[in-house]
Amino acid sequence: MKNQIYRILVVAMVAVSISARAQQNETIFRKSPVRHSGGYAAISNKFTTINGDFANMVGVYGGWFVNRKFMLGVGGAATTNYIPAPWNVNQFPGSKMTYQYGQFGLMTEYVFASTKKVHFNVNLLTGAGFTTQYDRRDWDDWDWDDFEDRDANFFFVMEPGVQVEFNLLKWMRFSPGVSYRRAFGNSGNGLSDADLSNLSYNLTLKFGAF
Repeated sequence: MKNQIYRILVVAMVAVSISARAQQNETIFRKSPVRHSGGYAAISNKFTTINGDFANMVGVYGGWFVNRKFMLGVGGAATTNYIPAPWNVNQFPGSKMTYQYGQFGLMTEYVFASTKKVHFNVNLLTGAGFTTQYDRRDWDDWDWDDFEDRDANFFFVMEPGVQVEFNLLKWMRFSPGVSYRRAFGNSGNGLSDADLSNLSYNLTLKFGAF
C-alpha cells in the first residue's frame, strides 16, 4: 500500500513539473524588437533650382540602421554655386551677391528588401532651412572677408524623397533618387516659400554596416 502511494506521488510530481515547463511566464516587456543593428553615413549631391536658377547642393546624412529597414539620424545640405540675388533685394548694390541656402534636421529612411542587390528606399528630412547672401565677386581672389552674414533667415523645411539603391559592396551603396523640398514660413532676402520649394535630383553614396 505504501509503495502504491509513493508511486502515485512520484507520477503526480513529474506531471506537475512537465506542466510547469510547458507554460512560460507572461511578462510586460517582451524581448528587444531590435534583431539587427548597424549604421551608415551618406554623401550626396543634389541638382535643383532656387528662385528659378540652377542650384547645386552638397549634403551629408547618417545614423542608426535598425533591422536592415529603418535609419534614424541627422542630415544637412547647402548650395555651392552662384545663385544671383536680384538688384532690388541686393544687400550691397554693385556687388556680385549670391544667395546661400542650407538645411539641416532629422533624417529618416525606410529601406525595402535591403539585402537584395537592387532595391528601393523612401526618406524624409524635417528641420530648419536658412537663406542669406554673400559677395561672390571674383573667386580667384576669394577670402573669408567676401562672406557677408547679414539678415540670415530661418524657417521650417520638409523634404520627402525616394531612391533606387544598388549594393556595390557589403559596406558601400549607390543611391540615385529624387525628392521634393518644401519650405514653410520663409520671409527674408526677397525669396518666397515657392521660390525655395522644388524638385531635387540626387546622386548618393552610402558607407557603413548595413
